[in-house]
Amino acid sequence: MPNFNQFDLSATILQSIKELGFEKPTPVQRKVLPLVIKNTHDLVVLAQTGTGKTAAYGLPLIQLAKPENRVPQTLILCPTRELCVQITDDLFSYSKYNPEIRVVAVYGGTSMEKQISAIKRGVHIIVATPGRINDLIRRKCVKLATVEQLVLDEADEMLDMGFQDDLETIMSELPKNVRRLLFSATMSAQIAAIASRHMNKPEEVICGQKNAGSDNVSHECYTVHERDRYETLKRILDFHRNIYGIVFCRTRAETQDVASGLMIDGYSAEPLHGDLTQDQRDRVMRKFRSKELKILVATDVAARGIDVNDLTHVINYNLPDESESYTHRSGRTGRAGKEGVSIVIANKREDHRIRNIERIIKKQFTYRQVPTGHAVCESQLMGLLEKIMAVDIKNKQLDSYMPAIAAALKDIDPDEVVRRFLLIEFERFLEYYKDAPDLNQGKHPRDQKERGREREKLRDVTNVEMVGLEINFGRRDKFTPPDLIGMINRAVRGPKIPLGRIKVMEESTCFEVPSDTASAVLNNLNAMTLVDLKISVRMMEGASVQIPSTPKPKKSSYSKYKK
Repeated sequence: MPNFNQFDLSATILQSIKELGFEKPTPVQRKVLPLVIKNTHDLVVLAQTGTGKTAAYGLPLIQLAKPENRVPQTLILCPTRELCVQITDDLFSYSKYNPEIRVVAVYGGTSMEKQISAIKRGVHIIVATPGRINDLIRRKCVKLATVEQLVLDEADEMLDMGFQDDLETIMSELPKNVRRLLFSATMSAQIAAIASRHMNKPEEVICGQKNAGSDNVSHECYTVHERDRYETLKRILDFHRNIYGIVFCRTRAETQDVASGLMIDGYSAEPLHGDLTQDQRDRVMRKFRSKELKILVATDVAARGIDVNDLTHVINYNLPDESESYTHRSGRTGRAGKEGVSIVIANKREDHRIRNIERIIKKQFTYRQVPTGHAVCESQLMGLLEKIMAVDIKNKQLDSYMPAIAAALKDIDPDEVVRRFLLIEFERFLEYYKDAPDLNQGKHPRDQKERGREREKLRDVTNVEMVGLEINFGRRDKFTPPDLIGMINRAVRGPKIPLGRIKVMEESTCFEVPSDTASAVLNNLNAMTLVDLKISVRMMEGASVQIPSTPKPKKSSYSKYKK
């Protein structure tokens, strides 16, 4: 197998990538590295995201930089701020032992003055989004006359996002003899047009088949009724219990609705769409990259530039408007040589769109059955048992309690002990899926009216004995009833707990729950922590069940968490 020593890279660059754990070059790196280092031809490279493209052009461009000339020599354009930052971070890593090479990131949503100042101090490589670099050109704050190489990374996505006019303007500012390196996941008509107009007899490099999906990604399809999309999504998330991935939705409104539903139902999920501020986007992405957040619900535009190598799944809650966009979505998983799964939730009227995508990616979907309630419960139980088996039994903390435990359980059959412990942990989940319908059936077992009546029944608490609780978040924390509902459902998994009256006050919120759930709600909420905020819940006076009372809820700042 070839290694990086064969590419005439400098000793300092080889040392950097060795420390990064690079061992063997990927296929795109094997093909592109020598062409960028030794040749002067323009290049069109067709390769999926996650195949190592940044190193394929980044390593040789660092080597080709002339440190003594502190002027822009390479301009790298990419579609989003997130990708801009990621490429810049990678170049910093590659040039760890070449500190004389200066790289500057230029993108919107942050101080332009700081970026201008960094450029004026001298720069060899600029990584930029088209909009911001155009702003700097118009202000005459950056000159591109010295640029020798232009890289268009994820060129098809830049065109999809409407940057064609910006790209034309930027390329008109570059020297005529600039070398152009174009990287794209698909070869669309627009990409072909740019290659024809602005590139000089480009050499084409294809890694895999043209426009095809990654070999590391398997493609699965669940065909269900339109009204069952959300329930199908939940089944998939519950059945594949270790999912770390992105759920793609078509619109911002749908993204927010799906994310809100998942949060209310207790899943580790948050939305990412264009209505969020840059600070909100950054906060969500920090949580997602650190795996504090397991499910990102996103639009296509918002997810562009996301570079996370460990995603296990991509779930298409709806198919994209353009079939070619499916290639970008599925390419978010199966990166860096790892396996991934791209799932589509579709209805029967979308069969022709599935077949069209199959022609584009040159692969066939595997049609799966939506897991039954029994299968979901079995998967969850197996996950719980795996956690139990992973416990270190050499831990001595329980030793002093074992005689009392043995005495209390001496008359109970061991199988019954296991059953009781599992039910304590799992009863509400089992109850939720007890009568779960088969979503694969051609005719749904319940029509919309009956489902509506069941939802109303869930909310009907007039004949149930209710208990009052008080939580330490109120209006001053921007706390709302939906926040409370989501918090309770995250704390107590299983069927949704019907709430009675909710009264949001200035410093706290009072609410009612059925008496048979009060203990679980109080104890589980008090055990929760939101980032660095402690939740404090207490029984209100006149409660009809006896639960150990807690002190009056301590003041907190839920708005800090909510931002």
